[in-house]
Amino acid sequence: MTLSAAPVDQEPSAIVSLFWIATAAVAAPLVSRLVRGMIPDVVVLLVLGIVLGPFATGLAGTAGGVQLLSELGLGMLFLLAGYELDTRLLRGRPGRTAWLTWLAGLVLALLMVWLAAPGAGFSTAVAVAIALTSTALGTLLPIVKQDGVLEQPLGRAVLAHGAVGELGPVLAMSILLTGQNLLASLLVLLLFAAAAGVVSWVPQRILERRPGTERFLAALTTGTNQLPVRLVFLLLLVLMTVAEVFDLDIVLGAFAAGLILRRLVAETHPEVQGSLETIGYGVLIPVFFVVSGMGIDPAAVADEPVRWLIFVLAIAVARGSTVWLSERFVPHGANLRFPRERVQLALYAATGLPIIVAVTQVATGSGLIGASLASTLVAAGATTVLLFPLIAKWVRGPVAAAGDRDTALPSRGQ
Repeated sequence: MTLSAAPVDQEPSAIVSLFWIATAAVAAPLVSRLVRGMIPDVVVLLVLGIVLGPFATGLAGTAGGVQLLSELGLGMLFLLAGYELDTRLLRGRPGRTAWLTWLAGLVLALLMVWLAAPGAGFSTAVAVAIALTSTALGTLLPIVKQDGVLEQPLGRAVLAHGAVGELGPVLAMSILLTGQNLLASLLVLLLFAAAAGVVSWVPQRILERRPGTERFLAALTTGTNQLPVRLVFLLLLVLMTVAEVFDLDIVLGAFAAGLILRRLVAETHPEVQGSLETIGYGVLIPVFFVVSGMGIDPAAVADEPVRWLIFVLAIAVARGSTVWLSERFVPHGANLRFPRERVQLALYAATGLPIIVAVTQVATGSGLIGASLASTLVAAGATTVLLFPLIAKWVRGPVAAAGDRDTALPSRGQ
């Protein structure tokens, strides 16, 4: 799936395309480092994809298996997102509040879309609304860690809203963008959940009933075997295949694979995460973002800068303002006390890109939205990743950060 069809007749070969994509993947962290992280790596990858793609230089294309590698990169991105998700964050009063906040943002986004484009169909409006209400938790984690707030109340609030901001859109995509009626979509989702439960139960029972299995796997962990990593890759493909068989988006299968993997090995084999991050962030995920950038038409964005700005503001309103309002006015036992922290949380929660890219790919592939609209949505998502964390850091300020930390840290024991 791509955001737009290439306007050229002859695409470069797969090897040539991969050479340029790999070059972009190497250059992106160097560029991000040179600007002291002010431009996140993922934004650089998208920009370099635009430069390499058919709407600019045409140096790279998606033929010859490049698109398949991009699909695997999308799968690895959401597998790692599911693996990092602590499901305990989705429960309790803070979790329920986060869910209700996301649903309120989705309804608000739908209203804004219908007001802006009253002729839009239901599925088209839903696709845009889902894109406007996502949170890029995987992108935010290193930023929040670097800012030193992950272990503070603000960091825990970011994790809770970020977890819902990833899982909610994934579920909404599977229920509302399949082209089936709501009841049929829910039934298919339940069948998928049952199949995923079986996939999770079988290896867990084997490990419980056959203690020697774990030692056997450990013996094949190093060297040329790397069996656990191969099993994880098989798990990813099994659930992506199951999702495709049920006519669901493969993102849901990848996310479910990450949740299952966390349950199976997170505590007993934490080293698996390092191997997955090496494969994902080192190879496949950069391919996905560069290829996604190749599908963006910069001329379409430049022709309608007002629409791009409106989308950025719509993300801030639909996602950011609802999170701020819930944190300010809905008691859940762990509300942030400082006004600047609530503003930071709203900005972090409104930072979204990977799910926006995934939603636009699904929507363009289904004919729900056009390539021009998809390009503008992705550009707006990249803008939130670029600007909102920077504004959050500015709101916090160095002096305020120290004061908040001194006051907030004792509450960890409560």
